[in-house]
Amino acid sequence: MMRSVGTLTRADLAETINRRMGFSRSESLDMVEAILDKMCGALADGENVKISGFGSFVLRDKRERIGRNPKTGVEVPITPRRVMTFRASQLLKEQIAKGA
Repeated sequence: MMRSVGTLTRADLAETINRRMGFSRSESLDMVEAILDKMCGALADGENVKISGFGSFVLRDKRERIGRNPKTGVEVPITPRRVMTFRASQLLKEQIAKGA
């Protein structure tokens, strides 16, 4: 049976850095923001982001294709776009499986 869980936030990450590393709350939040900014910047520049033992954020370019409106059945073109997927590392997959 799946259980409902909360959401991990930037503040939660900063709190963990504060408690474990001893940085101030402000420094901890700045560190979280700096990491997320770096990741977002890399993705915006077309780079994949790999965090060893956690997973990879992978960019993929999708070509234009024909889709269908499910209500009307009318075909419409879907414009080309870049999408991001997350691929969990084997270690993360194993940790998730243990928690189930």
